[in-house]
Amino acid sequence: MTLKMNAGALSPESIRKLNELSGENVKVCMQCATCTGMCPMAAEMEFSPRKVMHLAQFGLQSKLEDINTYWKCASCHACTVKCPRGIDIAKVMEALRQLSLRTGKNHIEPSEMSAETIAELPQIALVAGFRKLTS
Repeated sequence: MTLKMNAGALSPESIRKLNELSGENVKVCMQCATCTGMCPMAAEMEFSPRKVMHLAQFGLQSKLEDINTYWKCASCHACTVKCPRGIDIAKVMEALRQLSLRTGKNHIEPSEMSAETIAELPQIALVAGFRKLTS
């Protein structure tokens, strides 16, 4: 069974699927915002990691579907190290990326990138970007 990213408000199924994919229980988050304080990418994100966790706790997938937060997550695990509840928030962000990619919508199209752009980027960044941003 696949989860639609545009699932309705307060979807218990969205919460269950996110917990299953991430291996974490988003309901355990106590909204202390330590994750946001530790995040080196927070200034680049539309919603803070704390707000993403808050929306995820209520299964509000429709509020999470078009934001850049989980795409900007560097998966550095700084949030996880300091989380007083021991939640691996980077795994939750990865699960949100996976849910988005399962809709079949690519966020970058490698075939549309110019040769100059490709030549300027470090190869590891290209590989990581393709893995992270394409289905």
